[in-house]
Amino acid sequence: MKQLDGRKAMITGGTQGIGAEIAVAAAKAGADVLIVGLRRDPPALQTLETCRVQGVQAELLASDLSRPPEDYVDDLLNQAFTQLPGIDLLVNNAGTFCDVPYLEMDFQRYQRTMNLNVAAGYFITQAMARRWIRDNTRGRVVFTGSINGLLAEPNHTAYDTSKGAVAAMVRSLCVSLAPHQIRVNSMAPGLVRTPLTASGIDQPKVRQWMEMHTPNGQVPDANACAGTTLFLLSDAAEHVHGQTIYVDGGMSIWQQPDPPNH
Repeated sequence: MKQLDGRKAMITGGTQGIGAEIAVAAAKAGADVLIVGLRRDPPALQTLETCRVQGVQAELLASDLSRPPEDYVDDLLNQAFTQLPGIDLLVNNAGTFCDVPYLEMDFQRYQRTMNLNVAAGYFITQAMARRWIRDNTRGRVVFTGSINGLLAEPNHTAYDTSKGAVAAMVRSLCVSLAPHQIRVNSMAPGLVRTPLTASGIDQPKVRQWMEMHTPNGQVPDANACAGTTLFLLSDAAEHVHGQTIYVDGGMSIWQQPDPPNH
């Protein structure tokens, strides 16, 4: 289905993992795409080519979003609209996990997490919304949240904090931007296999534990996140504002999984 025909999407953190799957799915749905990543490395170029073979315009823009936003936001938006004029969809997917145990955390790790997971999306959306309001564009924004915005994990203190902030930010930005006909929502994954999580998930005991703690018993690949994101970007979600949809196999609603049979 070409539910994004004629749309133009910018996806941050779009070179691999969940972001790459969203970019490719958007291209398959008919949208031109601008992928924003840290560098023009082989995974980024492969994602770019996969988007282009869908018959849409696809571009790649390298930028380090872990910096303070005032160092890059204006230039990023200017470059983005030069490469892909008329952007009307934004996916704030860029993020990181770099925690160590809480008593060993330092400000540099905390600040990098908050810059990339929270501040980047906050200020890129602000800059994008200013253009959309000026141009009378009915823009659509989707953040990549996380089940960690609801559930805590040991040694994930900064990451959990950042994803809780994303969930609150989506609600607040909805209230600020919905009157301007700009929709803001979030797709929040549970446990999915990406290049960053594969080393843990691929350990049999770890995967067994994860499957036991997920009602549907599955730990899918990152492409499980793409369909929900496309829905939130599409006309089908026209009256969906300020929501976080959890793509987690039911993990976030299970109070206590049953112990394994012995």
